[in-house]
Amino acid sequence: MGNLKNVVIALVTPLPSIFFYLSFLTHYYQNGNSTSSGLWAWCLHHPFLLANALFFVNVNILFWVIGLLQSSHWMIDPYWTVIPVLFVHYYATHPLAQYDWWRSRVVMLMTWVWSLRLSHNYFRREKWQWGVREDWRFADMRHQYGKNWWWVSFFAVYLSQQVFIIGVCLPFYAVHSVDKPWNIWDVVAVAVCICGIVVAYYADTELHNFVSRNEKLKEQGMPIVPNLDKGLWLYSRHPNYFGEQLWWWGLVIFAWNLGQGWTFVGSLINSMCLAYVTLLVENRMMKQEYRAEAYRLYQKTTSVWIPWYKSSPSGGKDKNT
Repeated sequence: MGNLKNVVIALVTPLPSIFFYLSFLTHYYQNGNSTSSGLWAWCLHHPFLLANALFFVNVNILFWVIGLLQSSHWMIDPYWTVIPVLFVHYYATHPLAQYDWWRSRVVMLMTWVWSLRLSHNYFRREKWQWGVREDWRFADMRHQYGKNWWWVSFFAVYLSQQVFIIGVCLPFYAVHSVDKPWNIWDVVAVAVCICGIVVAYYADTELHNFVSRNEKLKEQGMPIVPNLDKGLWLYSRHPNYFGEQLWWWGLVIFAWNLGQGWTFVGSLINSMCLAYVTLLVENRMMKQEYRAEAYRLYQKTTSVWIPWYKSSPSGGKDKNT
């Protein structure tokens, strides 16, 4: 019953922004591609600010209130995979949008593929349940801030997410702001984006299989494997993070090709945040006694993000890899 309730909540929560935007489009086209109302005119002439306003009201405030009522801020995680899809369609359908049709559709298609891939991984990890748990980082902060968590969570969970998600989606805005013919750099951008999706998919699948095998071993009372160092994880400690970064920086290439290189700032902030998350994850690994020694050796021999040849514990390339 709780799972069904969370499904309904998750599906209904974004509707206020969607209905508002559809109302704006209806008003615009019913009035001969013009607006007379002050509110609708503002929405027409400030697409980027409108996107931020909708995010602030619908995600920062509404998601936050729901999180407080449920004592769990789980919903922002699955919506990380959905909001970029909403944004790419928003920028493409805004009345002021101008773009190359092929570039727009290719970016849309890849964004859907990226979203479905990441959504599948999220729900597979959660055993196809909705809202069973919140991100462990939020749980740690809940314990850290205690009675102040109710207001700290607004900034730590939601307002920060606006910076990250709006930032990494800036290339969508650029793609739908400049009408320039498709060229070779778009092909390069597509290649980087697809590589990112593929790498992240295989890395997450290998991780899922590793965790599942360890769960079965634990159920059978057998020793579990302390560390994943096979497949892509043989060459990188976080190949899933690497793949995700390839995806976002691939989108930046689209924007750079259109003379909107400034949009790199969003992916840069996201990469810096992920670097910090990497430290948190690895510190968490080191606190688990059964794997601390193995992971310490893994750190010495394996690249953090970018897949590379293993090093020997004493330094230098390992000749056996």
